[in-house]
Amino acid sequence: MDLSSCTALVTGANRGLGRQFASQLLQRGARVYAGARDPGTVDLDGATPVAIDLADPDSIAAAAETAGDVTLLINNAGVSTGAGLLTGDLDDVRHEMDTNYFGTLAVTRAFVPVIERNGGGGLLNVLSVLSWLAMPAAGGYCASKSAAWSMTNALRQEVADRGITVTALHVGAMDTDMMKGADVPKSDPAMVAALALDGIADGVSEVLADDVSRHVLAGLSKGVPGVYPRFER
Repeated sequence: MDLSSCTALVTGANRGLGRQFASQLLQRGARVYAGARDPGTVDLDGATPVAIDLADPDSIAAAAETAGDVTLLINNAGVSTGAGLLTGDLDDVRHEMDTNYFGTLAVTRAFVPVIERNGGGGLLNVLSVLSWLAMPAAGGYCASKSAAWSMTNALRQEVADRGITVTALHVGAMDTDMMKGADVPKSDPAMVAALALDGIADGVSEVLADDVSRHVLAGLSKGVPGVYPRFER
């Protein structure tokens, strides 16, 4: 996909990884709609702020109407509450699933017809290494990202004949607000965005942006012990 001639919508573009996506797309020559719940928080010269809230179907429909020339959708917006499955607030778990799965799906359903009408293009879903690796302290988030990974694989097959390429981004911890305060190695979101955009341009199905994602993926073929060694017999 030629990013220099595309028109992109990036959700959650007002900060973190989403801001990097929007900024780097502009640098590559793309036209960019920068989506955020509050478009007033978008401060990127050259980008067109668009109000979009994954929990608000009306705002999604309005965004698809406003950004009617989109050929690339980057589903970046998401939430993490840190809710565990057994003891976490069930409303938090629902919020993660509603945003990271149902919200992403709702935006995709709104924009696939737009991209198809404009002659085809691309779709990127920002997933996580936690699509494959479940952490008890964030079980709700992990479940929502696993669901989003399955959705991505199904969508890839559904839209292939519509001229739309689907790319999944898997990455571990990044130096963003979501991981603020976590004392773990973190990837630079600028680097992650660059790798993902290169992947879109090359038409690859999955971008693994760090070593931890590559390591966990390699372990999946070994079953449960390949990812969770404590259960090896």
